[in-house]
Amino acid sequence: MTERRATRVARRLAPWTRAPHRLSPVVFALVAVLVGVVAGLGALAFRVLIAFFHNLLMFGRLSIAYDANAHAAVSPWGLGVVLVPVIGALAVVFLVQRFAPEAKGHGVPEVMDAIYYGKGVIRPVVAVVKSAASAISIGSGGSVGREGPIIQIGAAFASAAGRVARVSRWQLVTLVAAGGGAGIAATFNTPIGGVLFAVEVLMHEVSVRTLVPVALATTTATFIGQFLFGNHPAFEVPALHVPATTSAALLPAYVGLGAIMAVVAVVFIRALYGAEDRFERRIRNGYLRHALGMLAVGGLGAALLAWRGHYHVFGVGYATVLDVLTGDAGPVAVLLVLFVAKLVATSLTLGSGASGGIFSPSLFMGATLGGAAGLVLHAAVPGLDVAPAAFALAGMAGLVAATTGAALTAIVMIFEMTLDYAVVLPMTVTVAVAYGLRRLLLADSIYTMKLTRRGHVMPGALQANAHLVHHVGELALGRAAVAPADAAPTSLDLAEAADAPSHVVVVDGPEVLGVVSCEWARGHAAAIAGAPDLAAVVDRRAVTVGPDTTLFELIDRMQRAHAEVAVVRAPDHQVRGIVTKAHVAEAIAEGMELFED
Repeated sequence: MTERRATRVARRLAPWTRAPHRLSPVVFALVAVLVGVVAGLGALAFRVLIAFFHNLLMFGRLSIAYDANAHAAVSPWGLGVVLVPVIGALAVVFLVQRFAPEAKGHGVPEVMDAIYYGKGVIRPVVAVVKSAASAISIGSGGSVGREGPIIQIGAAFASAAGRVARVSRWQLVTLVAAGGGAGIAATFNTPIGGVLFAVEVLMHEVSVRTLVPVALATTTATFIGQFLFGNHPAFEVPALHVPATTSAALLPAYVGLGAIMAVVAVVFIRALYGAEDRFERRIRNGYLRHALGMLAVGGLGAALLAWRGHYHVFGVGYATVLDVLTGDAGPVAVLLVLFVAKLVATSLTLGSGASGGIFSPSLFMGATLGGAAGLVLHAAVPGLDVAPAAFALAGMAGLVAATTGAALTAIVMIFEMTLDYAVVLPMTVTVAVAYGLRRLLLADSIYTMKLTRRGHVMPGALQANAHLVHHVGELALGRAAVAPADAAPTSLDLAEAADAPSHVVVVDGPEVLGVVSCEWARGHAAAIAGAPDLAAVVDRRAVTVGPDTTLFELIDRMQRAHAEVAVVRAPDHQVRGIVTKAHVAEAIAEGMELFED
């Protein structure tokens, strides 16, 4: 390589190779505004893609005319519509497997993983692949939402922008959270809901320095969305004909509805990941796996068309939600069938390998089940003047909160869609019960469950010690030798080579007695020479932990035992290494990079 060419290459790589630094507040704010602009434009591009693939696959025409709030027209393919989701499935698997495996699924867990475990790094290709794969999934009839993909798309761009600017780590993860919040704000035209989603689900810290850029990004994205789509929510909720609460006697009913939604959330989470496990365990080929899952979804949509005149479970499902709110969806039995159908269709779609969000399916299921509960109560106690639509709204908020763990987001977003203060009280009661009871029944949300299964534990609350949920097995463990308790101390290898073990773990059969520090042994040659065996010189304060022990638990156990060293042992009793206080200090120092200037 010539010197001139080397200089050109160095200039091109300069933005990616210079050391990270903290942007000034003004420059950081401008970057956040840019993230909001891209999220707003991304929401438009994503809707256009969905419309394009929907028209191409369902009707065989080139068009971008598509209204998600209206039921799709009947496809000219007849019963062949069953195969449309299958065709989409093959394209989705190709894109995901070939270019970006992170684009599979509902997206938000990957953003959370990038924030807490990936140092804010999301590959730019993820935004492109996620857009295409999710648009194909939704357009071909997959039972998923469009909010998860746009969250991941906004976060991916924010990550790329932050890395080009070589911002510090806390600024990078803040931008990623801002991109996610801006995506959901642009999708639903809910700026406050977008901020709260970022706070409840994505942000590692809430302070002026993190909240301001997130608010700037979500506000900008909302403004762009309003300019492009009009100043109305993703789907406009009609005004209630009867007040949401006409009597204090209705409040216990909303408590009961919250309990129902908590149980449904657990069932939904278990069903989705259970379907994913069964598909992956029984069908190795990704193409066949997703094709079979979507064939079942296609059959379900065709059956609903023959029964009720609409596909219902295909796509985002906003038209059915509006039917429930206006009272046009049908009687209780129909609502219950639609609820079960959506639960099954969403589990099959995502479980077999689709790309799309779970927010919209949660709204669908919450509306149908909540509306059914309202109809039952209205018929059972007519004197209460029950508004079934109010129960549908409360059910939507309750199921979204219980499923995603974003309780405040659910309340505020539904309010921003209705602008009706009367629904706030029943929604708050329903959401509080649904969220709290779901946490008692199942600790993980639908987002954190995926990461927990991966071994990446998420903090249960916003706190400064988020890094302490990392596992001990993820640390750079110190090397250790293993010796029996009756071995002679003089048999110890006390060489000071770079690759020599720093400690000797003394065992008595399967039991760990403690450790002997090689450095201590070298400085106490007389004590070593006079000891009858290693048991006589072992430090018994050492604690024994498994590789899955969190850093928080390790620190607690070492402090209570006044231990300097912890022995890390696998379930098969094999010693993996040791952790000293120096290792703990290094891990904490690395975690604190999230909060550095």
